[in-house]
Amino acid sequence: MSERVRFGLGSGLLLLSVTGLAYGPGQSDFFELLLFYLPAVLGYLWLCYRSEGLPLAWYLGLAVAARLIILPAMPQLSDDIYRFIWDGRLLLNGINPFEHLPAYYQALPNPPAGLTEDLFRQLNSPEYFTIYPPVAQAVFGISCWLAPESIYCSTLLMKAFLLLADIGTIVLLPRLLKVMGLSPKRSLWYLLNPLILIETIGNLHFEGVMIGFLVLSFWWLHQQKWWASAVAMALSVAAKLLPLLFLMFLIPVLGWKRSLQYFALLGGVLLLLFAPLLGEAFLNGFGSSLDLYFRRFEFNASVYYILRWMGFKLTGYNQIAIIGPALALGTFTGVTLMAIRAGFRSLKGEALRLPGLMQYCLAAILLYLAFTPTVHPWYVALPLMLCTFTPYRFPVLWSGLILLTYANYAGLEYQEHLWLVALEYVVVAGYALWEWRQQKKRIKAMPISAL
Repeated sequence: MSERVRFGLGSGLLLLSVTGLAYGPGQSDFFELLLFYLPAVLGYLWLCYRSEGLPLAWYLGLAVAARLIILPAMPQLSDDIYRFIWDGRLLLNGINPFEHLPAYYQALPNPPAGLTEDLFRQLNSPEYFTIYPPVAQAVFGISCWLAPESIYCSTLLMKAFLLLADIGTIVLLPRLLKVMGLSPKRSLWYLLNPLILIETIGNLHFEGVMIGFLVLSFWWLHQQKWWASAVAMALSVAAKLLPLLFLMFLIPVLGWKRSLQYFALLGGVLLLLFAPLLGEAFLNGFGSSLDLYFRRFEFNASVYYILRWMGFKLTGYNQIAIIGPALALGTFTGVTLMAIRAGFRSLKGEALRLPGLMQYCLAAILLYLAFTPTVHPWYVALPLMLCTFTPYRFPVLWSGLILLTYANYAGLEYQEHLWLVALEYVVVAGYALWEWRQQKKRIKAMPISAL
């Protein structure tokens, strides 16, 4: 069988399965989801493992084609889009989305234009303040401004913005890998991943935008364009806050003097981006949302669920109000210790360069995901992208297993299946440990001159 035939078979399997996922099953159709997802994963693995015989451009073209095919589909596995539309229409009315809860506007005799009763009923968390930062809010506002009366057209515009961010990643991620001395085809583990396709372009989660700006920041960091890297990093943080975890690792890369300049520019850009939303309403609303995230929300957690069980045994009730913030503090402490370790190695003459930076970033996001009480499927996007710069592929395995969380929605009522959660984390942690040991053996076996 020729390489072109293999590519055609793998591409066809991936495209057909992803198309079925995007246009077919809803959130509660778990077995139908598996019916499409399993062949999508098989096509994806076939393409990634058999990618050496054909030019990279073929695979990058496939990555773009897959995204274009699912672009017109309404999100099937998430109803977050209705909060996006709600926030966008608030902005269209000149109202800060953080000012009031949705129920406040529904109680008004004349609610602001576009905030209909039908839209309100489709919100998944109307009792909570919005939590989306300014880049996301800007996309919501522009999309609703261009299509003020059509939810579908506003959705399509938001997806178009995510597509642009993804195309930026498709262009830059292979180039960044290549200049770091790594195979650019490693990027396919992220770019062709079915979970990434479905949860970013398909279900409109802004991890794709965050990663697009993050890759751009790392690219400019490699090109020694510090100011441009800082601006891109600020945009990444303003799309999703998670890249804040990585900032301390930049100090051993840039040195103290350059780091201060970098952080000053990054802080200035963030201030400009957040400025339209700043005020008492933003501080109260956003702060309330973050507090609730760590004190109330629970989904597909690992370490937190173990501590929650211990809390029940000791006290008889859920201790999330204590455990959640404590684990957040543990994440900050762990990341700080990693940064100090990187700093000490730098002082010994072992300068932290981009490959090492990526490994620290991967460790930081994994620590965060291990400790957080909520791990949605799209949260795997960031470790999946970062792992392409490392020898580790357990995030690829995780991206396949985490779809099992949709089994929670399969019944008449939501119910989390803890045995599936345990299966997910035991298998992923076991494979990660095996990969780590294999890497240690490879390093020991290398000649001293190669180290």
